[in-house]
Amino acid sequence: MTIISEVRIESEVMEWVENIAHLTDPREIVWIDGSRQQLARIQARLLAAGTVDVVAGFPNSFAATSDPADVARVEDRTFICTTNEADAGPTNNWAHPDVMKSTLRGHFRGSMRGRTLYVVPFCMGSLDTETPMLGVQVTDSEYVVASMAIMTRVGDGARALIQEGHPFVRGLHSVGAPLEPGQNDVPWPCNETKYISHFPETREIWSFGSGYGGNALLGKKCYSLRIASAIAREEGWLAEHMLIIKVTTPTGDIKYLAAAFPSACGKTNLAMLESSMPGYKVEMLGDDIAWLRPGPDGRLYAVNPEAGLFGVAPGTGWSTNPNAMKTLENGDVIFTNVARTEDHGVWWEGMGPRPERVIDWTGRVNHEGSGTPAAHPNSRFCVAIENCPTLAPEYHNAGGVPIDAILFGGRRSTAMPLVTQARSWRHGVFMGATISSETTAAATGAVGVVRRDPMAMLPFCGYDMGTYFSHWLSFDKPGAKLPAVFSVNWFRKEGGSFLWPGFGENMRVLKWIIERLDGEAQAESTFLGYTPTSDALDLADYGAGSIDLDATSRAVAARPDEWVDEVTGIAEWFAQLGDTVPSALHEELDALRWGVAQNKQQ
Repeated sequence: MTIISEVRIESEVMEWVENIAHLTDPREIVWIDGSRQQLARIQARLLAAGTVDVVAGFPNSFAATSDPADVARVEDRTFICTTNEADAGPTNNWAHPDVMKSTLRGHFRGSMRGRTLYVVPFCMGSLDTETPMLGVQVTDSEYVVASMAIMTRVGDGARALIQEGHPFVRGLHSVGAPLEPGQNDVPWPCNETKYISHFPETREIWSFGSGYGGNALLGKKCYSLRIASAIAREEGWLAEHMLIIKVTTPTGDIKYLAAAFPSACGKTNLAMLESSMPGYKVEMLGDDIAWLRPGPDGRLYAVNPEAGLFGVAPGTGWSTNPNAMKTLENGDVIFTNVARTEDHGVWWEGMGPRPERVIDWTGRVNHEGSGTPAAHPNSRFCVAIENCPTLAPEYHNAGGVPIDAILFGGRRSTAMPLVTQARSWRHGVFMGATISSETTAAATGAVGVVRRDPMAMLPFCGYDMGTYFSHWLSFDKPGAKLPAVFSVNWFRKEGGSFLWPGFGENMRVLKWIIERLDGEAQAESTFLGYTPTSDALDLADYGAGSIDLDATSRAVAARPDEWVDEVTGIAEWFAQLGDTVPSALHEELDALRWGVAQNKQQ
């Protein structure tokens, strides 16, 4: 690389930043170098502004409270902007790039007045690869800068790679709250108008109005899934909403599993699983995003591109996820929308015993039995992945780890058995394409509504969903050694009670999956796929209490009567997606319909 080329690339970034500054009119421009000293200055600004407060009990940690109108992803304001509407598909909000940019320029004009424009060079995944995945985010939010410093590799290392000529994604973000001379700021600036817009064809993200989570941390869902999925389609790999774990058996056998669950459906708990079974060890490589690339041996190799964890706080506690709690105890955490205690600590539902007096996330005293959660249901912790005591050393492998099995999980109280193995890769893609889950507080809108969430990617796929299914099917080619595919559902209920205890006991399901990979565990062939036989799951008492055998038998059962409506729902889902749904998946649906009908007659 010549000096002239390096200067040209740096000039390209500088010209872009100068154009944004001309549009947004900031008070000053600060380049983020990634140093601890600079991050400390950012944190000091956040404290001075009242955006965060120091948290007792967690070293160098802070708690923020967002505006009540800025608490989750805004899927109805999230857009995929492609020249042709068909490329975005029916599940995405679409706008033509020229029209959207014209609209957004009007909102961004003067939007940073009185604020600092921060230029954040960053890298998703390792800096030490032939094709580093780089980005530059411009933002006027110190909260975003501090969070991006945890979630990605920010600073001079990424900037140097951009100078060498590597391509990068441009991310423009503003909270949309300009300050006029003499105007007092608010602790959480944002705008009622919000746009989270993606331009896959030009590798750009323009985000306006929100300072929260996936709306504002552009390296996360925006880059690592929506933009990356479009890149992956072109280049022949997969960018997925998946955790990655390493499981070691008592005999030293190692298996790597990837699992796709919708938000708040147990991803972090599974990623940090503390096994209930002696001799089985689970280590985490990632809790949310996996990039899977075919290796020279025909296997799919997965890397986690994130440097941090952005987990849902409620439900995370010493009894449910002790490894997450140990991760937080190591400090350098940003908590958002959790409850506060009188001694300046933090608390949320499921964390542990409730303190006598709790201040809820809105600043009001929250009395036990009030019926109102003290922490927002989508309250979060943001912490470096290196804090996790169960982080697998392979996390640092730039080439990733070979995936032995892919799990698709949904949150369903009926229909979906505890665990089912697909009959083939094609059948596994059908499983992933039709997985359904009950909606959670991680996104705005109604909670508890059943919706199809293919591969847990419905809000995150950067192009047409039917084409996305075809891309998945395309990996089944001569020489490929593809992972086995399973579906899991920890949440099946009867009479309002869960049939399966979940959490650490999920190791029993992982054990069956591993034994299936090795050709050892017994399974029954059903109309849904292969499910455990009555004695295939290891339900022995290992000191944590016995498993209810009768409830477990009902949890693993494939019930044809529950699938009559499911078949109809899948057909309607495919019809909604349109003509791009591959014929192979329609054939799988026909096979399922026939299987349900045959089994209902028996």
